[in-house]
Amino acid sequence: MRAVVQTIRLADLAHARSGDKADWVDFGLFAWNAAGYAVLVREVTAQRVAEHFAPWLPGQVDCWCLPNILSIKLVLHDALQGGGARNLRLDNLGKSMAAALLRMEINVSADELAACRAAPRVGWWGD
Repeated sequence: MRAVVQTIRLADLAHARSGDKADWVDFGLFAWNAAGYAVLVREVTAQRVAEHFAPWLPGQVDCWCLPNILSIKLVLHDALQGGGARNLRLDNLGKSMAAALLRMEINVSADELAACRAAPRVGWWGD
């Protein structure tokens, strides 16, 4: 029997922070729990992120998995039209790009999604 796969947004499994340095956008994508992190590691690759941002991203994407904090670090090179001082997109600098990343769609099975939703969220806030 084949597992039913559904499409969800990253925002359903994670939260993110972003910023910019010169012409790079730097993301921290944080899973709410270990079940969600397992899905992120499989679905959030440098290639998939580059495809998500393809309409305006001419540069490469670097990706590092950070399992000890259930996070993925992403760096988008050449992402800001030369940097903050030269960019004509006033609202789309690095600080606001986390929201755009969280709209990226990924595939999960119904069982994976149920496990992600059932597992408690982990973080600095405790129980």
